[in-house]
Amino acid sequence: MPEGIRKVNVIGHLHPDTDSICSAIAYAHLKNEVEHTTIYEPRRAGTINRETAFVLRHFGFNEPELITSVTPQIKDTEIQRQGGIDGEMSLFSAWNLMREAKADTLCITDEENNLEGIIAVKDIANANMDVFDMSVIGESHTCYANIVDTLKGEMLLGDPTDRAKRGNVCVGTTPEMMEDTVHPGDIVLVTNRYETQQFAVECEASCLVVCCSAHVSSKVIASAERHGCTIITTPYDTYAAARIISMSIPVRAKMLSEGILKVSVNTAVDDARKMMAHSRHRFFPVIDENSKYVGLVSSPNLLAAKKKHVILVDHNERSQSVEGLEQAEIMEIIDHHRIGSIETEGPAYFRNMPVGCTCTIVYMMYNENGVEIPKDIAGLMLSAILSDTLAFRSPTCTQFDRDAAKMLAKIADVDIDSYADEMFEAGADLTGRTAEEVFGGDFKIFSRGNVKFGVGQGSYMTEKSRKAAEKLVGPYLREAAALEELPLVFYLFTDVKSSSSEMLWYGEGAEDIISRAFDTDPEDGIARLPGVVSRKKQVIPALMATLQSIQEGVD
Repeated sequence: MPEGIRKVNVIGHLHPDTDSICSAIAYAHLKNEVEHTTIYEPRRAGTINRETAFVLRHFGFNEPELITSVTPQIKDTEIQRQGGIDGEMSLFSAWNLMREAKADTLCITDEENNLEGIIAVKDIANANMDVFDMSVIGESHTCYANIVDTLKGEMLLGDPTDRAKRGNVCVGTTPEMMEDTVHPGDIVLVTNRYETQQFAVECEASCLVVCCSAHVSSKVIASAERHGCTIITTPYDTYAAARIISMSIPVRAKMLSEGILKVSVNTAVDDARKMMAHSRHRFFPVIDENSKYVGLVSSPNLLAAKKKHVILVDHNERSQSVEGLEQAEIMEIIDHHRIGSIETEGPAYFRNMPVGCTCTIVYMMYNENGVEIPKDIAGLMLSAILSDTLAFRSPTCTQFDRDAAKMLAKIADVDIDSYADEMFEAGADLTGRTAEEVFGGDFKIFSRGNVKFGVGQGSYMTEKSRKAAEKLVGPYLREAAALEELPLVFYLFTDVKSSSSEMLWYGEGAEDIISRAFDTDPEDGIARLPGVVSRKKQVIPALMATLQSIQEGVD
């Protein structure tokens, strides 16, 4: 098992076909078996087509999870696993927790770990500096237990779960001075004078805070009980108690609860960095896929984001791969196409063979590593070989493909001919499908020089289904070219049983390119190509050569 790697995504190309999906699943299973781990996980880079959906259902597999980008995400950074706090925690306790944890931001969560707000050191400092806000304890309905804890006090009378509901905080000096300053519901700080304590109670104070741990007579306690007045003693003197008592209010009273800038574990690091650059905060809450709070992240954490690890199967063209590949670490490439444009930062295992299907290579690797092929995995690899070789009719098909398919069919207990017909028919079914869905079933983008172009292909068992597909997809090619930002789009409609194809196109000069590439004269917007069934071996090389000759002629 590679050291320090959390997960390796095994990914096929965009617009995945059956080989792309099945080779990802089969190769991930092989890697896990060989290395005795579970870190290799198959992924899909787009929506699967009906043929592939049929294959997965037939052999009991779910669709691999979708992955559209391999740029580093917040989950790839060092998230500070600072637990959430209760909104009733006092500012004083929150301040002490920040000092112990060496954090300057805390997140407030509910019982189900939903994010309710955040509070930072500066929020507590601002609250502490607001010395003229004498009503804050009552207005925030502070729990008396918070006051006791903040003042390191003791409750002589009352219920610690009760709350201050109104009134100001004031200092009781003498009855004469208190007569016009103490009102019903106030919290009054007093010392040891009996007269002052008793007068505050008779003024209907809601809470008496006795400083310097001064004695409270039984008469005052009895009077307070009759008037419903809570009594708390504290070792702090009046000055210290008056300064710190406002820190007993709950953090919910000062937390930021609206417009919180937060990130998901799936947020791209680049996006998070842009967001943080426009914020005055240093730390940002992180939520998981279920919107539950998991921790905090800061700008320095983003600098140490770990790259995602990927294995590419069935492609090695940059234009056919997921976004962010240049920010990922490519560990391996297993493919059967021409060597394309993907570059790696360091050495990578690259296995490319001129066979008809990636799963044929994967089958060889199972045998080379002495790993037994499960029945369901064998079914997937067989399906991929039949799909890519058009049931051995494609010129890309080799004896390796035929031999592999024969052995896999035996393991999967499948009759090749009947299963191939069933699979291709499922893929050709147009019921309820849109032109966009059919077009995207198997579409790849290529480039030659400064020209990018796309080539799609659909395989059909009957002329009727092929013609229906042409009628549906043909008018859509213009829109597809605009969406994919391509000047040229070609689409191959292949008749499997007659081993022939018809091609439709869109783009300036496309008809002339087809005429030169395949030495044919298109009629009524259709190029008939007998014997042409392989995009990889018969179509792409011809188009590439023609485009190159055109460019050289222009130059």
